[in-house]
Amino acid sequence: MILTLALVIPWLGALALALLPGWTQSQARWVAVGSAGLSLLALVFAWTGFNPAGPLFQHIDEVRWVPSLGVAYRVGADGIALAVATMSAVLFVAAILYPVDTRGQPRQYYAWLVFLQGASLGVFLTLDLLLFYVFFDLTLVGMFFLIGRWGHGEAQTAALKFFLYTFAGSLLMLLGIIGLYLSLETPTFDMRVLIAEQPLAGTGAYAGLVFLALMLGLAIKTPLVPLHTWLPQAHVDAPGPASAVLAGVLLKLGTFGMIRLPFAMMAETFARYALPVAIIALVAILYGALVALGQSNLKRRIAYTSINHMGYTVLGIAVAAALVTDNPMVRQLALTGATVEMVAHGLITGALFLISGSFWQRTGDYALDNYGGLAYQAPLLTGFTVLASFASLGMPGLAGFVAEFQIFTGTFAVYPWLAVLGVVGILITAALFLDMLRRLFFGHLPTHLGQFSELSRTEWSVLGGLSLGIVIIGVYPRFLLTLIDASSAILVGGR
Repeated sequence: MILTLALVIPWLGALALALLPGWTQSQARWVAVGSAGLSLLALVFAWTGFNPAGPLFQHIDEVRWVPSLGVAYRVGADGIALAVATMSAVLFVAAILYPVDTRGQPRQYYAWLVFLQGASLGVFLTLDLLLFYVFFDLTLVGMFFLIGRWGHGEAQTAALKFFLYTFAGSLLMLLGIIGLYLSLETPTFDMRVLIAEQPLAGTGAYAGLVFLALMLGLAIKTPLVPLHTWLPQAHVDAPGPASAVLAGVLLKLGTFGMIRLPFAMMAETFARYALPVAIIALVAILYGALVALGQSNLKRRIAYTSINHMGYTVLGIAVAAALVTDNPMVRQLALTGATVEMVAHGLITGALFLISGSFWQRTGDYALDNYGGLAYQAPLLTGFTVLASFASLGMPGLAGFVAEFQIFTGTFAVYPWLAVLGVVGILITAALFLDMLRRLFFGHLPTHLGQFSELSRTEWSVLGGLSLGIVIIGVYPRFLLTLIDASSAILVGGR
């Protein structure tokens, strides 16, 4: 029941905002904050009640829906899902609280945000493959309206491109889901059955085609190169909080889907294609970092770093799937690292996109060349940006290092040459963030920034909360690793 509450409460808030007129900006925001916060609280209770020594999926709710098709309302969580869902709920609360220009439509803006929260949590928490697809598609609807209605620049074009690209990926994934469903002797959409039975093991070309459909659909969402072209423009033209959710939550639907579907349900097939997937992940790591280094637009630079960091996540998943070593511990380490990377990237890049929104609110400009010398003018903004940037480049003591250390340790034991090349991506990432900080905060203060204001109380409070999470995971990751390791061990140990 606790996970059902986490799913339903945001949608009740969205329904109230959508159907009851007359909300002021403040009232609409606090209704959304209350809905998102209660959902987060339910997930925290689920976390505290999760038994790492227990079965893979816990807190299960199940109601028969269409028995003839094997469809049911099924929710439950393993440690991986619970970690990513809780991070997502935290980021939604932060995005709702963060100041933004709602253009006279606060009720609609906050309704779409909490609607999107419910749909996103549905992807992480459902145990029914058909409902997974339904929730996956519903996230497209919420983000489409947030970009198209409250974005700037060519917002409607960016929203349309986002929807069409990612919906094409959803359709590919649907073909793979149908292939999995039909492979069972008694068809069902119950994920637990598919994980236990591994129905496509030993089926050769058919399994390869199903794997390809699933991975292509999820790679578009992640996104991996060369299926990434929808992402930069969507980020640049979206409002800051929507960008934070897009990078921090929606991209994780792709990598989480890789763990939940092909990794868990098609172990033998994924092992066969693990090396090509790892090479594609390496391309994303290096390409994302190099292209980000060349960007003079603040938001576009951060967007390309997301491609780079999601490459780390996919690399960890591919290494965990490989069967070229007899040591399951290193593969478990890689899978745990991939999950921690999802959590860390959500907090870090979410904070960076909220910060970019603060720049836009003050100047209406993302061009790095038009900034400089703001360290004295806005020390709090400077401090939070420095912290998030160093976390993103993998500085020890911060969340990004915990994730990347595990991913590269696992990779070095399985594909050492990929690990060596992947480290180059970290070096380039360091260069691009140090250059960004130099251009934003140091040197001469341009005259047009003489009235640039410091962060408001709401802004620094939200960024302070996200920064605290980044530091806690970096210094004391045990609480997170204990939750994730139990599920990683079960998923890897069954191979």
